[in-house]
Amino acid sequence: MILIAIILGTLLAGVGSVWLSAALSYRIVEKHTNHMLSFAAGALLATALLHLLPESLQSEQDAHTLLTVFLVGVIFFFLLDKAQLWHHGHEHGHDHGSHAHHHNSHSHTDLNPKDTTSSSGAWSILTGDAVHCFGDGILIASAFMADFKLGVLAAISVLVHETPHHMGDLLVLRSAKNSRQTALLKVSLSGAVTVIGGVLGFYLLETIDALQPFILVLASSSFIYVALADLIPQLQKKLPINETIIQIIWLFSGIALVHIISLLGGHSH
Repeated sequence: MILIAIILGTLLAGVGSVWLSAALSYRIVEKHTNHMLSFAAGALLATALLHLLPESLQSEQDAHTLLTVFLVGVIFFFLLDKAQLWHHGHEHGHDHGSHAHHHNSHSHTDLNPKDTTSSSGAWSILTGDAVHCFGDGILIASAFMADFKLGVLAAISVLVHETPHHMGDLLVLRSAKNSRQTALLKVSLSGAVTVIGGVLGFYLLETIDALQPFILVLASSSFIYVALADLIPQLQKKLPINETIIQIIWLFSGIALVHIISLLGGHSH
């Protein structure tokens, strides 16, 4: 049943990414985090360009209209980033545009909490995270309803790109004097909003089937924006040749993972 697959997929992506990031952030050094950023960038680009976009373009909707929505999506995520940078560190909730996948720009300070140690800064991050996760849930639901294989790819892509972001969240909350357990609980609760988005997305899309190609396009614009504007710039620093090669290997590993899952999934619905 598609709804059960959506709930499991959103749990994996939303709460699984938090627990994975907790396990990693308490045990590994930062250079491994950079490997994860490379891996996530590869997985996001492959999922968006090889699966989400082609699936949406196979619908009855006009390609020009869909690519216009893609362009609007990229600009929207850029403006959302700008807005969050202006209001960084202040208490704020984002209650608009919840049917799209939200990119949360605190990732620009992922592994360096800097001055966001106040409790209001921590709550700001959790609020933004919850809205972001809600959007993730709707995107995963949309992908599962288009094609089961696509849903699995979307859930895993969200998992790998949210993991380094949640590592940053945990660092910020720990610096705001939360215990490990409290920080993990708070970020897990915001991650669990992914499931709510998934369930709502299932019923919404079942009612308004015509929305599906547009949500897949918005999802792909979000994935590509996150990969190119957020993850890859964090990797664009001068490194020794051996570290650069390792970085490239991790990038291609992300692409390879998506390809392998796609092959294993076949064309099952």
